[in-house]
Order: sequence, then C-alpha cells, then structure tokens
Amino acid sequence: MSERDWLGLVRAGMPPFWKAMALDGGGDTWERDGVVGTLIPAAPKRSVFNSVFYEDGEALLASLEELAAAYDEADIEAWTVWVPRGDEATAAGLEAAGHKLDANPRAMAMETADLKEPEREPGLEIREKYDMAAVARLNEIAYGYPAGDFAAVAATELEDMHVYFADLDGETVGTVALWDYEGDGILAWVATLPEARGRGISTSLSAHAIAEARDRGVETTTLQATKLGYPVYERIGYRDYGVLQMWERRK
Repeated sequence: MSERDWLGLVRAGMPPFWKAMALDGGGDTWERDGVVGTLIPAAPKRSVFNSVFYEDGEALLASLEELAAAYDEADIEAWTVWVPRGDEATAAGLEAAGHKLDANPRAMAMETADLKEPEREPGLEIREKYDMAAVARLNEIAYGYPAGDFAAVAATELEDMHVYFADLDGETVGTVALWDYEGDGILAWVATLPEARGRGISTSLSAHAIAEARDRGVETTTLQATKLGYPVYERIGYRDYGVLQMWERRK
C-alpha cells in the first residue's frame, strides 16, 4: 500500500474503536455528515475519550457548535478533534474556533508478517486474560492518572478484543490490548509500571499480541503512538505514516 493508504487504514479503525468504547463505557455517539464524536461522561476531563473524527474538513468545521453543545449537555469538559497531516485548513479552522493543539501522536502501521520479535527479559511471563478493570488501573498508574479516570476502559466488553498481561518475578507489571477489526489489529492500552520500565516489557507484550493476531489471520496492525511509545513500536517493525494532531477544546 502507499503511505496515503496506510494513513487511511490507521484513521479508518479509529471511529469504530472509539464508538465501541463509548457505547460500552456508558456513553453515546454524535454523527452527522461523516463527522463522528464519542461522548463518554465517565471521563469528562480526558479529551482522548471524547474524540471527534471526520471525513471532510468543511463538514467538521460546520458542525463545531453542534458538537460543543452536545458535549456541554453531557457535562463533558474536554474533547478533541483528530486532524491528519496535511489538513492545514481544518487545523486553522479549529484554532480560530478556540481549539488548542494538545498533542501530536504518530500514525503507525505494519503488516503482521513484518513483526520483529524481541528477546524477553528473563523471568518475564505473558498471559492472556480479559480483565479490562486491570487494564484500566495499570494504565492509570503507569501514566499518573487518578483512580477512576479510565472507568470507561474498565467497562469495555468488546468482541474480538485480546488482552495480555506481563508478570515479572510474580508481579503484574504491564498490559496491552489488541482489537481484531476487519483484518486489522488495533493496538491499544499499552502500559508498563514505572518501576519496571527499561526492561522491554511493553516491547515484548506488543510483539506477543501481534504474533498471536498474525496466527489468527490478522494481516495488518495499526496504532497511534505517543512520544513515549514510539521507540517501542519502531523496534518491533511499525512504520511511521505521519502526525495525527489532537486539537482540544476545554472549558
């Protein structure tokens, strides 16, 4: 596929993933003219849970005030619009409307056949168990969020979601989830506890999840990488297909 195709694949999986998260997490969705917004009142201050995606920038900009009203009605204090590289007109329109550039995650993807499997830390064991409450708590601790901020994650019961945990010397130190969606494996909720970082935990977890997805017949895998996660994914074969700006509106 071309770079544009890969970027399109990353973006294509994001609305269904977050829509499913919203509906499982006790929230709702807002949809008009190819614009999709997820509303998760359980996470009113975390804009990433309240994400907006679009196909046409003009339709998105025309919908902003309706979206703002929907988020206000749901008592959500922060929401964000994901803008792909090259769409300067939409970014400029969001800035003019009062949104601020909050983050610049990278769109990353690869064929599962290209996975580079690392050597594991001695004593590291990886197990599969569907326990989204544990995934939520590990992510809260790993990234410094208060308990309960990831309640929407804890409530998730998605079909075809595969959840893994890393145990080191008998203690759970990391987690990752991978959702099979139309032949693509969407990697999410990668977290390693601070005291266990630097030992390849997230790398091994991610590679294990992708290897199992490959064995199930999943051909590609996609994700949105933070600065912290980027080198982890690059090491196991993911390629960078450009920035995905997050333009946030916050009360």
